[in-house]
Amino acid sequence: MHRRSFIQNTALTLGALTFTRQNLLAALFEDPWKITMLRNDIGIFEERGGTIAFLLSKKGIVVVDSQFPDQSKHLIDELKKKSEKPFKLLINTHHHGDHSGGNIAFKGIVEHVLAHENSKINQERSAKQNKSEDKQLYPDQTYTNTWCQKVGKEKICLYHFGAGHTNGDSFIHFEHANIVHCGDLLFNRRHPYVDRGAGANIKSWIEVLNKALNKFDKQTIYVFGHAAAGYKATGTTDDLNKFRDYLGNVLQFTEAEIKAGKTKEEFLKATAIPGSDEWKGDGIQRPLGAAWDELMVK
Repeated sequence: MHRRSFIQNTALTLGALTFTRQNLLAALFEDPWKITMLRNDIGIFEERGGTIAFLLSKKGIVVVDSQFPDQSKHLIDELKKKSEKPFKLLINTHHHGDHSGGNIAFKGIVEHVLAHENSKINQERSAKQNKSEDKQLYPDQTYTNTWCQKVGKEKICLYHFGAGHTNGDSFIHFEHANIVHCGDLLFNRRHPYVDRGAGANIKSWIEVLNKALNKFDKQTIYVFGHAAAGYKATGTTDDLNKFRDYLGNVLQFTEAEIKAGKTKEEFLKATAIPGSDEWKGDGIQRPLGAAWDELMVK
């Protein structure tokens, strides 16, 4: 190798190593969470667990879902940097631990915790089963079908349209900003968990989404509980339509395979759901198993 080429290549290699080292150091010290502002002082927080939404109002802070304790502590610290107002309300879209496990971090600092009445029942039952009652902050307020309240300039409404992902799911609508948190009623291009033990029902879930599509409009920003890699935790009416159709395809495919004489074991070896090619990856057995059990109930 010529001396000039050797010097140039060595310099390039050293430069690349330095750049890589700088990137690694930056990654080590980078916050593991992400905050994205949407509209009217409403944003989302993403780290580990279900997507969190929050409102920064002059009357106080409202938070929707809490992920896990460590993640909620990160959220609380970040929101305190953005606002000196107190935490007025914590809302749970449903009871699962990746959405309500962080409630305990709000103990003593939030005025009220709100959820659907079935969500509270499910949370209490699950905590007793897991012997984790001391790690819970349960809702002190519940509702049955609809709940609305103004917080500053924003009006927040909760809607329960029936059984879906569980029997206690809520849509949370920030009316003025026109943002709706769907909780786990929508998994964006990710196979959903269907909690039949907590009253989930896929056929009803489809109707729940139809009711939401009729209630909200095409300008609504939707916040999703979970999204597959490469997809966002927010979206539009189109995403609700596609997930509703996906659930319909799950039921249709399952029914066809039952009629074809497949055993459940054979059926669960499926790797794709006809008509819903965008839903890929791990977890397909979750909706298929739930659909099988739902359709086999006489």
